[in-house]
Amino acid sequence: MIYLDNISGTPLHPDVKAAMIGYMENSFGNPISQHRAGDEALEALERARGEVARLINAQTAEVVFTSGGTESINQAIKGVALASAEKGRHIITSNIEHQAVLRSLRTLMGMGYHVTSVPVDEYGLVDPGDVERAITDETILVSIMHGNNEIGTIEPIGEIAKIARRRGVPFHTDAVATAGVVPVDAEGLGVDLLSMAANQFYGPSGVGALYVRTGTKIAPLLDGGIQENGLRAGTQNMIGLVGMGKAAELARSELSSRMEHLLHLKKTFVEKISEIDEVLLNGHPTKCLPHLVSCSVRYVEGESMVLMLDEEGICVSTRSACASGSLRASHVLTSIGRDYTSTQGTLIFSFGIYNSIEEVGATMDAFRRSIDFLRSMSPLWDKRR
Repeated sequence: MIYLDNISGTPLHPDVKAAMIGYMENSFGNPISQHRAGDEALEALERARGEVARLINAQTAEVVFTSGGTESINQAIKGVALASAEKGRHIITSNIEHQAVLRSLRTLMGMGYHVTSVPVDEYGLVDPGDVERAITDETILVSIMHGNNEIGTIEPIGEIAKIARRRGVPFHTDAVATAGVVPVDAEGLGVDLLSMAANQFYGPSGVGALYVRTGTKIAPLLDGGIQENGLRAGTQNMIGLVGMGKAAELARSELSSRMEHLLHLKKTFVEKISEIDEVLLNGHPTKCLPHLVSCSVRYVEGESMVLMLDEEGICVSTRSACASGSLRASHVLTSIGRDYTSTQGTLIFSFGIYNSIEEVGATMDAFRRSIDFLRSMSPLWDKRR
């Protein structure tokens, strides 16, 4: 199998697996318990929290563990909204956010909040000026993603954060697609909240974290115990969090070499794609994730290409994993100006540290064959010719 859907979830790193098994075999205490087994669990928990904090240049106490990126996003958006409802009920976001952001906002709209969604350009970039113009006295939160999981564009988060800080508005960024993949400096970016997920950097699924800058006003979503500084009640997933901590440690130490490898794979793949007629590359050519290629193949249906590639043992996706299976056009692609036909012929190739240049070549050969076969049956392709 050639796995090129790393944006949906990465394989578990062997060292992460070993750390999780080691903990599972030797520890079982609850970190809130007042005895030696609890103390051992608490030590492991805080060690993992420290590794995640170091990965994004945060203070250890600013890291809140969650069940994944989706919960982190929900906690950030809904938590700030609930804590700031007396000040105002206006939230700003962009047209290309993940479904976890969009659906969280939809829920809040049903509770009387209102949302302004700023547009993006043809590369998927947000204009910081649009965000500033959208801020009002009622604005209580700005939420703009760091890196887009469908087209790979990396947003000018630092500039937007400065605007939000100057206007006294908390700023959240969905960094699920970037944390552990590219350098992410929560302090340097100036954000107040930052969401991340372990399965994007070779950690376990079902584990994530939310960075909450000290002093940020936010309400918990789960009521119960005092875990996670009172922001996330419930006994922590210790095995998963040990894995996330190890994955964060590895990502930080190997980040440069990983990025170099991924960029080499991506560059080779993009060069080969440019040789195929009527294939459009999506996203910004330079301000982008090092491991993701989104391309729209005209006159071909994306799901058919996915199935044909899968028959040859190659795993790719057509859109965000949380929206796969939907027959609707991707809101991200329509936001950057792609027509309906192009959106339906879009594939996302996302490389990982275990992929090789040979796999890139094999994938491109299979990709060409699928395009040629499907276009041979397309009346639109014949008409074009």
